[in-house]
Amino acid sequence: MRILYVITKGNWGGAQRYVYDLAVAAKAAGHDVAVAYGEPGLMETKLLEAGVKTIPLPIKNEASLGAILKTKKELKEVFKQENPDIVHLNSSLIGISGALAARSCNISKTIYTDHGWAFMEKRSLPARAAIWILSWFTVLLVDKVIAVSEYELALTKRMPFVGNKAVRIYNGLDLNMEFGSGDIIRQAFPAGVKITGIIGELTKNKNQIALIEKAKNDPSMHLAIVGEGTDRVMLEAKIKEYGLEDRVKMFGFQPATEVLKGFDTFALSSIKEALGFVILEARIAGLPIVALHRVGGVSEALDKPLSEFSKERMVQETLALYTI
Repeated sequence: MRILYVITKGNWGGAQRYVYDLAVAAKAAGHDVAVAYGEPGLMETKLLEAGVKTIPLPIKNEASLGAILKTKKELKEVFKQENPDIVHLNSSLIGISGALAARSCNISKTIYTDHGWAFMEKRSLPARAAIWILSWFTVLLVDKVIAVSEYELALTKRMPFVGNKAVRIYNGLDLNMEFGSGDIIRQAFPAGVKITGIIGELTKNKNQIALIEKAKNDPSMHLAIVGEGTDRVMLEAKIKEYGLEDRVKMFGFQPATEVLKGFDTFALSSIKEALGFVILEARIAGLPIVALHRVGGVSEALDKPLSEFSKERMVQETLALYTI
């Protein structure tokens, strides 16, 4: 089959890892695979290293009608050029734009993966209503919707006339992954202190500010923040304002496997989380985990047997959906 994966950003977060793993596995299974994305980053580099065809898109992650129509136009051109049998869409902007483009190009099968419905984010009621409508249209237009947790599956099935389109396929990892020493974390703090660590994109939804506030009120707390994102400047300013430079440190983007062993406890502060790859990584690493909020699929990631989150299982169940 000719399979085209599409995602808004080519950086390295949970959705990008998901696309990368599926694309590499589909290629290894003998399919003709390409990945289209905007805003290039580490995912692009890793795909090229794996020999997967990449297609940069001149789009940005903007929530506007203009952005949707522009992205739809760009995707129509890509669909016509690539002529895929399967289009697998990821992220909100790509979901609605890609679903519209795929319908107009008569794509044989269109799949959308819900990595966390945007209408569940803290926004004004009119904004959430508009996003819900766009999300519903996305589901109406595609052939199948993959929810990455039972929580997300339940949200999808509440939408009218689309319950039979939704399936739950958990995100998957190599359950035998190897971890580095974590020295980059340990060496940044005084010897012997207990280190709480968090890994994730620096955004409002990941809510790292909550842990900085905790460190402010707990003089014994040492906090390592791993990740990059739009909230970095704000977080750095708060650390400086509170005088926490010696106990709260930011490490930028680092692979989770290289830093997890540097933590004594893994913390998750997210206020929105579809499932959470990094929770699974922390479990595999054997770390105690503290989640500030039991949101989305967090309870499933914490409580279900790790065997349910194997990469092999995720790939097998997803590729089975592609059968035309």
